[in-house]
Amino acid sequence: MRVQVGDFILGAEEKEAIMKILDSGRISEGINVITFEKEWAKFIGTKHSILFNSGTSAIMAGLTSLKYLKGIKEGSKVITSPVTYIATANAIVTSNLQPVFVDIDREKFSILPEKIEELLKDSKDPSEYSIILPIHLMGYPCDMEKINKIAKKYGLITFEDSAQAHGSTLNGKKTGSMSLLSDFSFYLAHNIQAGEMGAITTSDDEIKRILKKIKANGRMCECEVCTRAKGYCPKLDMGQEEDFDPRFTHDMIGFNFKTMEFQAALGLVNLRKVDEIIKKRKENVKYLNEGLKKFEHLLLLPKYSESISYLAYPIVIKKPDLISRKKLRAELEKRGIETRPLFGCIPTQQPAYSYLREEYKGKLPNAEYVGLNAMYIGCHQFLTREQLDHVIKSFEEILKGI
Repeated sequence: MRVQVGDFILGAEEKEAIMKILDSGRISEGINVITFEKEWAKFIGTKHSILFNSGTSAIMAGLTSLKYLKGIKEGSKVITSPVTYIATANAIVTSNLQPVFVDIDREKFSILPEKIEELLKDSKDPSEYSIILPIHLMGYPCDMEKINKIAKKYGLITFEDSAQAHGSTLNGKKTGSMSLLSDFSFYLAHNIQAGEMGAITTSDDEIKRILKKIKANGRMCECEVCTRAKGYCPKLDMGQEEDFDPRFTHDMIGFNFKTMEFQAALGLVNLRKVDEIIKKRKENVKYLNEGLKKFEHLLLLPKYSESISYLAYPIVIKKPDLISRKKLRAELEKRGIETRPLFGCIPTQQPAYSYLREEYKGKLPNAEYVGLNAMYIGCHQFLTREQLDHVIKSFEEILKGI
């Protein structure tokens, strides 16, 4: 038996959606992209949604939009989490900004607001900081109320990373709707799956407008006429005599971050099932928690809440001297259960950021502990009861007598 962290099953609906695109002869951005943008904004509770070819691209484009519209300077500091998939830090660095890491909560993996406040309060020059980028890891919402208050106090912009929190809520609001802008990822193992695709949600008209330009190499036209490929756009005809096409006239420097119709179509099929997907993942987390409760002296199991849309089933090993993560992962893999480490503490445990190791040594105790001792397995909607029972039985065999 094989129990995967995530699965992507192409059923009849998905195949039909793909065949419609092939039959249409239009595979670049078109009606499916436009429709998904509108439906995703509606689901999250924002005015706009803009699609990108990946979640990483979405973060880079979002940061670039803030540099153009909000005067964020090159080299400015962005406060973020040290424990997440490395794409967030990479996007900050490749946008010529500096990531600054503060510690997290060991149970929810969320950035600690008090640590943000402490950092800014103790800073010799708070003006060096421009953005707070909290990450809703594994579906756990950060405390956005406190983070937004801190941001307002110090004149910073809040930019949520909601890549792993499709449908999680805090005080009745969905993650991705509680800041100026937010990014999402629709990678294979995520709750809404499209392969490789990302999005930015925002209710700011100017951010939406400029993101449409940034994703298309900074072209002048950002309206749906170009997206629908209906040719010359009269909207931007300034009456000049020379031949003018806004699709190939660029007034800013951007990227090629456009997506394809295929991903958007797959995302739309998933979005129609989103309530069922979230419900099933919650049920699986609850079932695994009940089955593994006997090992709470060794393992910190996921906190269960109806407000969390779970990306996976994260586990923190409480007593690594009795059972190491390496040993536990190896034994689970032997039994066909796929596992993943919980990313690692970026500035102290990721080789790409080794230049920050000395600066952060000993300053991120929770992040370093989680980075060494946390892992996750699947809780996705395709898992059967037989597979869940196999997971529980495997833990019982491995941890028996410890």
